[in-house]
Amino acid sequence: MKKDIKDFTLAQLETSLTGLGLPKYTARQVFSWVYQKGIEDFQAMSDIAKASRMVLEENYFFSTPVLLQQQLSQDGTYKFLWQLEDKATIESALIPDGGRLTLCLSSQVGCKYHCIFCLSGRDGFKRNLKPAEIINQYLAVKKAVTGKITNIVFMGTGEPLDNLDNVSAAIKILTDTKAVSFPKRKICISTSGVIEGIERLAQLQLGTKISLSLHAAKDELRSRLMPVNKKYPLAKVMKALGAYAGTQKLPVTFEYILIKGLNSTITDAQNLAHLLKGIDCKLNLIPCNAALLGLKAPDAQEIEAFLKLIQDAGIFCTVRKSKGQDIAAACGQLSAVWKKDAAAE
Repeated sequence: MKKDIKDFTLAQLETSLTGLGLPKYTARQVFSWVYQKGIEDFQAMSDIAKASRMVLEENYFFSTPVLLQQQLSQDGTYKFLWQLEDKATIESALIPDGGRLTLCLSSQVGCKYHCIFCLSGRDGFKRNLKPAEIINQYLAVKKAVTGKITNIVFMGTGEPLDNLDNVSAAIKILTDTKAVSFPKRKICISTSGVIEGIERLAQLQLGTKISLSLHAAKDELRSRLMPVNKKYPLAKVMKALGAYAGTQKLPVTFEYILIKGLNSTITDAQNLAHLLKGIDCKLNLIPCNAALLGLKAPDAQEIEAFLKLIQDAGIFCTVRKSKGQDIAAACGQLSAVWKKDAAAE
C-alpha cells in the first residue's frame, strides 16, 4: 500500500527510502521539491534518477485536501473548510494583525473536551490528524493567499497535546531547513492543560512556544468552564508549565476568555493576578465570542477595570481583539455554521 510522503519527517523518509534500496540523499531531494519548490509530482523531480522516481511512484503518494469553502472577513481574516480523504472536514484560519499574518491550524477532527465557551467540541471527537493533514493546511493556505505567513498557532479544532506524535512530526517538517524552514519561535502550541503532553513536549525540545487556555484562576470555576480541569487541576498544570518554560527559556502565554457573569469580576482579576505573580508570562484577555452558546463578553468598562488590575500587578497583559467574528473564525467559533453567502476570494 502506498504511503503519504508528507507524513514523513526527513529522518523517517531517509530510513524508509534506504529500506527500498534508494540513496539516503534522495529524501533531501524530495523534501526540496515538495516543500521549497511546491512540486508534488515525482516525475517532475528532474535531479532524481529515473529508476528512483519509479520506486517513489510505486511506494508513495501526495495527499491534497479539497477546499470546500473559503470565507473572507471584513477585517481581512480568512477561514478555510477542508475535506480530507475520508470525507472528514477541518478548518484553518489566517489572521492579519499589523505586520503579522498568523495561521491557525487544527490538530484533530473534532474535540473531546467540551469547554462551555467553544463550539469546536459540540459534535465530539472523531480522530487525530496525520502529519500530512496538518502540513497540508499550511501548504494549501500558502498557495491560496498572498502575503507571507509569519506565525503558526495550533489553536484550531482539537487538543494538540493529545495528538503530540503527529503534531511534533509536522513541526519537525515545518522547521526543517531542508523543508519549510519556518522559525521555531514563531510557532505556538495551545493546550487546555494536558500535563503528560506538556512534559513530553519539554522532552522533545522542539523549541516552540506554549500557550495555556486558562480562563479561570480557581479550580472550581475552571472545572465549570473546562471539564478537563477535573483531570488536570491548576496547581499541577502550572508546575508542568513552569518546568517547560525553564527548559525552553521561553515565557508562557496564557489565554483568558472574558465571559460576562462568569469570570470577569474584580475578584476574578485578583485571583488571576495572584496565580500569575512572579511567572515570566504574557496574558491575553479575549472578550467572549460565543453568542451562539448564549455567552456574552463584559462591557468595555468592566474589561478596562479587569485589565488595569492585572497590569497594576506587574503582569504583561493585553486585550486581544478577536478577528473574523463575522465569519465565525474567532476564538471558540470554529465549527460554527458556515455562511453560504460569505465572500470567497
